Amino acid sequence: MIDVDGYLAVLGVARPAGPTAEALWALHRAQVERVSYENLDIHLGRPTGIGAEESVARILRGRGGYCFHLNGAFAELLTALGYDVTLHRAGVQGGPEDTAGAGGDHLALTVPIDGERWLVDTGLAGGMHEPLPLREGTFTQGPFTYAMAPSTVVPGGWRFTHDPRGAFLAMDFAPEPVELSSFAEEHVRLSTSPESGFVRVLTAQRRDATGVDVLRGCVLRRIDAEGTHERIVDAVDDWYDVLTGVFRLDLTEVDAPARAALWRRVRTAHEEREAAAGR
Repeated sequence: MIDVDGYLAVLGVARPAGPTAEALWALHRAQVERVSYENLDIHLGRPTGIGAEESVARILRGRGGYCFHLNGAFAELLTALGYDVTLHRAGVQGGPEDTAGAGGDHLALTVPIDGERWLVDTGLAGGMHEPLPLREGTFTQGPFTYAMAPSTVVPGGWRFTHDPRGAFLAMDFAPEPVELSSFAEEHVRLSTSPESGFVRVLTAQRRDATGVDVLRGCVLRRIDAEGTHERIVDAVDDWYDVLTGVFRLDLTEVDAPARAALWRRVRTAHEEREAAAGR
């Protein structure tokens, strides 16, 4: 069993009286606003597992994770609160050159509410602020416009198309229910393979009602209705202030030597990317 009250305290949401649509929306907004999408442990050299209880414990310690952690934990919370949650194998398409489909590099959730099924996804790297209905159409949330449509490559599945300013192009998910454990092998690849984007670049992302904050290496961006605002965070103290302030990460368990080593890796990788780009 998970600590439901502790989880709700992190989210700043009172225990709902029942599994209502209003409560689901409040929980979803709170999760994406207070629990960041992040991959710091990979770059600290200590990637974690994706078991739901382990992921919930991470959130209670003031940390986040990526889709397997965030949606895995959120599904556990929703189930404990009485919601009927289904886990789905999904795949994120980073750009037009990537193959679309539900390859398993993403975990998506659906929940039926009031006679309609909804996509519930708190692990889409600064994506949705609230659930989206599984029906064809476009939907505006804050400064971003999303699209939902039946998938053309996954029979019976659905396709979420991100706003053009989003971190990826789209996500397809399959209709069949799956277990969280079925993502274990893909999690190992994503968290250890030199070809994985999670291994190549440290990132933290946090969505709120008016936009999204994105940290990639030393580059911090704020994307909102006014545009994209970007700056280089080139001082170690400022960089850690961004992680703990903007992204609400509790890093008390990361000691001084680990912090110094992490900053050196991130700063070196940033300088290498800048040199490769001719800047």
